[in-house]
Amino acid sequence: MIRRRSRPTEGAASGRRPGQANQVRIVGGTHRGRRLRFPDSEGLRPTSDRTRETLFNWLQAWLPGARCLDLFAGSGALGFEAASRGAAEVDMLERSSRVVRQLEENRDQLGCQTVSVHCVDALSWLEREGRPYDIVFLDPPFADDLLTACCERLEQGGWLGPESRIYLEWDLHGPAPQLPGSWTRLKEKQAGQVAYALYGR
Repeated sequence: MIRRRSRPTEGAASGRRPGQANQVRIVGGTHRGRRLRFPDSEGLRPTSDRTRETLFNWLQAWLPGARCLDLFAGSGALGFEAASRGAAEVDMLERSSRVVRQLEENRDQLGCQTVSVHCVDALSWLEREGRPYDIVFLDPPFADDLLTACCERLEQGGWLGPESRIYLEWDLHGPAPQLPGSWTRLKEKQAGQVAYALYGR
């Protein structure tokens, strides 16, 4: 999803060097080292290499064969990383048709048949009756304050199983999301002005 306002930076480890603007690198798995392009959209910043490496270390026991949902795909950094590391199915949601076209192009370049890209608003998607996902990535634009609403719909709409894992990112200096009482925080870290955490159900 296109970020409408610049999101807080995650420090120097953005995963991009000069000459590599608008690219994201897959850091592990089958497609390790592959670089993927994303559109030049104001405020759109992928999760950094360092943060993704930490996250997928947390998820390594659950990822092989998992069914994953990337609610705000943007650059596709999280969804393609999951596919590279053995996820059986990855649904990427993105409401910008321009960004969707690039995600589809990247998917085709990688030959990731396990990845499906949907041009849809995340909250609208979650209004329908769900089928449980094993892992959900939830990294919406910070300015839009969508985390609490998305978490409620994930919990109430049948999108989560009894052992699902949910990854969240939010502005460290903004309000923390209100989470369902059935969720338990498993891991949490900070990178620059960004807080990120993994929850279990």
